[in-house]
Amino acid sequence: MSLFDTHAHVHLAAFDADRAAVLERAQDANVRRLINVGYDLASSQASVELARAYPYIYATAGIQPHYAETTGPDELAELEVLLRLPKVVALGEIGPDYYHDRAPRELQRELFETQLQIAARHKLPVVIHSREAHADTVEVLARAAHPYGVVMHSFSGDRAYAEACLDFGAYLSFSGPLTFPRSVELREIAAGAPADRVLVETDCPYLSPHPFRGKRNEPARVGLVAERLAALRGISQDELEALVWRNACLCFSIAEDQGSES
Repeated sequence: MSLFDTHAHVHLAAFDADRAAVLERAQDANVRRLINVGYDLASSQASVELARAYPYIYATAGIQPHYAETTGPDELAELEVLLRLPKVVALGEIGPDYYHDRAPRELQRELFETQLQIAARHKLPVVIHSREAHADTVEVLARAAHPYGVVMHSFSGDRAYAEACLDFGAYLSFSGPLTFPRSVELREIAAGAPADRVLVETDCPYLSPHPFRGKRNEPARVGLVAERLAALRGISQDELEALVWRNACLCFSIAEDQGSES
């Protein structure tokens, strides 16, 4: 089967010295699709450029809450231009971040709600970044009832948060922490989540899975997350990869057939 890394940041400077080699290793590891995720206008544009350069890479465009104080009508208009481009398959990553708290929470929430409205206009799924803001994230998403797909990026919440997210139809996307020894509750959630609601990702260069924890992550390592998730769910890795492939293609409206991608 084929692996699908649903959340990566290969455009970052951490890959400047060997980006082509990193992507070649991903292909060698059977990663056949990758979504490069934006978090501000510059990173969103960089994601679009990667998607143009590599047939198997897709892009998202979005503005994280850190930039809420500097995001106005002009920036949102630029975002909408990006969302119309080929191979842009979602709006994200977006959502409140009360851990870093780089912008007033009221403005974070306002930007979150505004981008959900934009995603609905464009009929695009949304990729959610939420840190220490689970209650507000659930409240906003439940009220929005976004009908085009919601992905909880690098899910790491507790069971109550998982159930709340599943209640409004979200996908739970699992990353490196699923392999960490102390992630007991996370593994229980991953084992029991509905089959049509699970995804895998790297969030590279962050969150490298065991046994590479603490080192720069890269797309080739999404297989380690998939391997762990398959074991937790009691299925083969081939079955897990096929499941994630179907879920990701459905969520991001990408044809399941790989066609000419390489």
